Amino acid sequence: MYEYEIYRSTSAELIRRADAEREIGRARRAARRSGRHDPEGKVSQGDPSRFAPAA
Repeated sequence: MYEYEIYRSTSAELIRRADAEREIGRARRAARRSGRHDPEGKVSQGDPSRFAPAA
């Protein structure tokens, strides 16, 4: 009976951890989605040799 209680406790803890990680993933995806329509947008650091030097 003791082993069964340990199994149930471990199983419940793993389920809690999985739920927490799932929520973190959802929050990150929601944060990325909310920034997509930002009029300012992101500035990329790009390759500096991409453009010719100004005259």
